[in-house]
Amino acid sequence: MTLAAAAGEQSLLAVEDLHVRATRQRVDIVTGVSFTLERGSVLGLVGESGSGKTTTALAVLGYARRGLSISGGTVSFQGRDVLSMSPGELLDLRGGSIAYVAQDPASALNPALKVGHQLAEVFRIHQPEGQKRIGSDRLAALLTEVGLEHVPVVTESYPHQLSGGQQQRVMVAMAFACRPSVIVLDEPTTGLDVTTQRRVLDTVRSLCRSHGTGAIYVSHDLAVVADIADHVGVMYSGAMVEVGEATQVLGNPSHPYTQALLAAVPSHSRRERLRGIGGLPPQPGQRPSGCAFAPRCGFVQPACSEPVPLVARERGRLVRCVLPNGAESAQPAAAANERSDDLGPDAEQGVIATVRDLSASYGTVEVVKDVTLSLNRSTCLAVVGESGSGKTTFARCLVGMHSRWHGEITIDGRELPAALSRRSIDDVRRTQYIFQNPYGALNPRRTVEQLLDQPLKHFFTLSGTERGERIGETLAAVSLSGDMLDRYPGQLSGGERQRVAIARALVVEPRLLICDEVTSALDVSVQASVVELLRALQQSRRLTLLFITHNLPLVRAIADDVVVMSAGRIVERGSATDVLDRPQHEYTRELIANAPAVDFSGTRDGSTSR
Repeated sequence: MTLAAAAGEQSLLAVEDLHVRATRQRVDIVTGVSFTLERGSVLGLVGESGSGKTTTALAVLGYARRGLSISGGTVSFQGRDVLSMSPGELLDLRGGSIAYVAQDPASALNPALKVGHQLAEVFRIHQPEGQKRIGSDRLAALLTEVGLEHVPVVTESYPHQLSGGQQQRVMVAMAFACRPSVIVLDEPTTGLDVTTQRRVLDTVRSLCRSHGTGAIYVSHDLAVVADIADHVGVMYSGAMVEVGEATQVLGNPSHPYTQALLAAVPSHSRRERLRGIGGLPPQPGQRPSGCAFAPRCGFVQPACSEPVPLVARERGRLVRCVLPNGAESAQPAAAANERSDDLGPDAEQGVIATVRDLSASYGTVEVVKDVTLSLNRSTCLAVVGESGSGKTTFARCLVGMHSRWHGEITIDGRELPAALSRRSIDDVRRTQYIFQNPYGALNPRRTVEQLLDQPLKHFFTLSGTERGERIGETLAAVSLSGDMLDRYPGQLSGGERQRVAIARALVVEPRLLICDEVTSALDVSVQASVVELLRALQQSRRLTLLFITHNLPLVRAIADDVVVMSAGRIVERGSATDVLDRPQHEYTRELIANAPAVDFSGTRDGSTSR
């Protein structure tokens, strides 16, 4: 199967009929995946969490995570079979010829070693014959190539002393250090603000072009993939369901699953209701013999119960679907988003919170400076800006988790002290915080019932029966069934964990809900479901939301008003429509310009849609 092979030219990388199996359960995680990769080309792998994207990408390095094994197929790199290489050959291959950039640079970089030492170590391992020639000039050139300034400061820093964007560019520098032929990037911009994300994407694209490196870019962010990829492979339930040029797959999707994914992406230019994909993907070992997407598809045919092969369509596009006319047959799935110019609730009269001249610091460094704003009842205020702009610190001051501030915060007419310990129990109850990472926010040793019962015991004097009733009602409000009560966080999906985190905040009946990047780690379908859940809860419970995010299209989908922060100060504020459509401050215009979008209306230059 060829994605874009030049006539008569051997592919840089060819994966054929790849199977990856869970060794203990003896069930396939990835089934029959095939693709090719050319020099200087970027292949985007997209799909929901658990679709097999990362497992497939790691197999390119001849690697399977613990509990998995590569059970079939071939991975051919420049004519060599990666899967038959010895451990020594794989050691030379990984990092030297095929490099890997992990999702979380903070975990991938050694916290005990300086950045310069870790960069030099790449050369010592993969180019030992030239290690004596590895001087500061070579390291400086490498860091400059990925857009890092103040090189001596960076090389002498430990990872924790760098920002998330700087850490990720260090990872990119390490990956490109030995001029690999292939680079695998696993969600490298998840959690980064749009400006930092733009720098990382531009760096990857530039290095791929200048060095002829082929890249496999794994992501659940379709806008990012549209921005960087030449070709796209859409994965569902461990198999490819659509493969082709990015302009085809994302600009005119053929498979109903691809269309449903795109329908869940918030619009860059208009406000609309988001539509998550109903149901869940089948678990390995429980996949049907026919189309795995059939139980969630609105266009099921009798033929879907039989095995469905990848079928060639126009311009080499491959689609695993029985629908004969592709996108024309399934157009309603792509049109699922409902356009609306007024999706928010009718605001109650009055202001729920006021902030006057708020300044906050860490040690001697002031990170929030003279912030003044008001928040209307039953509305959603989005706070946007780059990492380090002061968004989260500002929110932590509101909820009492950061006490080194001066100024005035008033909620429900009551002026609040800085320290959480000095606030009344009712003040604490009325303002609840939902964290970015549901994996770290929930105690893994408590069941869902215990997680929701604990705040009820703390804030109320209720009987066990009353607490049980309220827990059941709250679970139903976040669209979770009662059989979740006995489960632990480790037994839940990312979207389910985030719903439990929302339920834990809601169960105490707050007035103000602070949502801190609550969708940044979620795939687009789950993100859409969570956003629509928050909007529905806001309307039904008359909640006021403070929504911190770097996802500007998401702001348009949920927020009534927007505050833009830069270097701790508010630089622009107004309605979501005014700020996003008619930005006045240069910083806001830069943020909007840097935000990726699924848009192929214009011409593409190389691998970018911008």
